Amino acid sequence: MKVAVIMGSKSDFEVVKPALVALKKFGVKADVRVISAHRTPEAAHEYAINAEKNGVEVIIGVAGKAAHLAGVLAAGTTLPVIALPVQTSMMGGLDSLLSMVQMPSGIPVATVGVNGGENAGLLAVQILSLKYPELGVKLKAYKEEMRKKIEADDKELQSSL
Repeated sequence: MKVAVIMGSKSDFEVVKPALVALKKFGVKADVRVISAHRTPEAAHEYAINAEKNGVEVIIGVAGKAAHLAGVLAAGTTLPVIALPVQTSMMGGLDSLLSMVQMPSGIPVATVGVNGGENAGLLAVQILSLKYPELGVKLKAYKEEMRKKIEADDKELQSSL
C-alpha cells in the first residue's frame, strides 16, 4: 500500500504533515515529493504516468494559488487523485479550492477542504480499504474512537452545566 503525496512547493509541507500522520496511523506508506505543475511540468507528467508501475495506488496533489498540480497528475494516470488545496494570502485558499474542484470533463479529482491534510490522508485510506479489507476494519475502529470521544465530551459538558 503506497500513497504518493506530491506538493507543488516545500512550503506546503505543514499542510501535508497531518496527511502523513493519518497514513502512518493506518500503516500506509507514503512517497512524499516536491514537484511543481508549473516549474517542473515534465517531472509531474513523468511521475503521473509511472506512478502505478512504481507501486502507487492513490495520489494526493497539494498546491496553492493556481493549484493545477492535482489535475496535471490526474491527466497522466487512471489512479485516484485527491486534491489538497493550500490556504493562500490572496483569497484564503478559495483560489486553490476552486482551481481544484473545477476539473474538465474526463479528469476527475476528489477534493478535500482547504488545509484539510488529515482528511486527504483518511480519504486515501478509505479508497485503499476497497482493496485492503484490513484497512476497513481499522477505519471502523477509528470512527468508533471518535464516537466515544464525542460521547465523553458531551457527558463531561452535561455534568458541568
